[in-house]
Amino acid sequence: MQARPEIADLRPYQPGKPASALRRELGLERIVKLGSNEGPRGPFPAAIEALAAATPGLNRYPEGGAELLERLAARHGLTPERVAPGNGADGVIANLALAYLRPGDEVLMGWPSFVSYRLSAVKMGATPIPVPLRDGSYDLEAMAAAVTSATRIAYVCSPNNPTGGIVSGDDLAAFLDAVPERVLVVIDSAYHEYVTDPAHVDAIAAHAGRSNVVVLRTFSKIYGLAGLRVGYGVAPAAVVAELGKVRGPFDVSEPAQVAAVASLDDEPELVRRRSENQGERRRLEGELGARAVKLYPAAANFVCAEVGDGAALAARLEREGVIVRPLAAFGAPSCVRVTVGLPDENDAFLTALDRSLQPA
Repeated sequence: MQARPEIADLRPYQPGKPASALRRELGLERIVKLGSNEGPRGPFPAAIEALAAATPGLNRYPEGGAELLERLAARHGLTPERVAPGNGADGVIANLALAYLRPGDEVLMGWPSFVSYRLSAVKMGATPIPVPLRDGSYDLEAMAAAVTSATRIAYVCSPNNPTGGIVSGDDLAAFLDAVPERVLVVIDSAYHEYVTDPAHVDAIAAHAGRSNVVVLRTFSKIYGLAGLRVGYGVAPAAVVAELGKVRGPFDVSEPAQVAAVASLDDEPELVRRRSENQGERRRLEGELGARAVKLYPAAANFVCAEVGDGAALAARLEREGVIVRPLAAFGAPSCVRVTVGLPDENDAFLTALDRSLQPA
């Protein structure tokens, strides 16, 4: 049976190396996993309680997510018709491609950036158009200049994964003013809750009223729910309706929904995690700078380092029991991305790095 030609040469998304696989390979008791930008803390305490209470009902299908949509809408001062849930922010990206892309369409994105933008476009026969970054951040002037009559979607990732840079609020507003309304602009704010830089803007508060803007958020990062896969997009009601047509039924599980709802009330825990991350990221930046490792400006829960051969360094670190992310698949083969872990995890990474950088 012949598959669609558009996917003939497509390489599936490769997640970070599982700690269990490295443990089996090397026989190490402790593996430090800093390769997937997960929050180092588990779910919020209230989410753990909610998950325990939801367990007896796992024989039932999810009830549709009305409470989650209502809570998210209220949080952003919107109506539930403006919120599109998904199986992680990735799920919303996939649904945007299904709903809006056809063969011959173009999808703009900065590069290196999140691989799913490219993969979702290629799956639909659309053409990814990569635009080089500027010092690790999206170059929105170059992005605006790259818009053509075939451009259908333009992604803006801020903070950008994998480099960590942000775009300023002024630059984002100017870009949105310059892009034709027929182009759907998707602002990926998966790491929004980590950012403390005043130049960063809450894209939902600032731009959700525009007719061609979708803003993505997720519970996979600071909320510690990566394993449950729950994200969402805020968009015009008409866009949300189109996404609903292509969504899989029950694509956000009941445990994911109840954990997400329970996580929304604990603002002190959110602030604590943001502060802890900022302190540890700055410490990592200082330690890596002292080792003459070139870093891109970072605003989220990871740093991106120029190391010459990312795959080679990642392999050496794995032998030390530390997992980081080589970035060839993201378009940056000379780099690795290192998630900000807990203090002892970051110490283990630095120790392993020192051994890995020594001449063989």
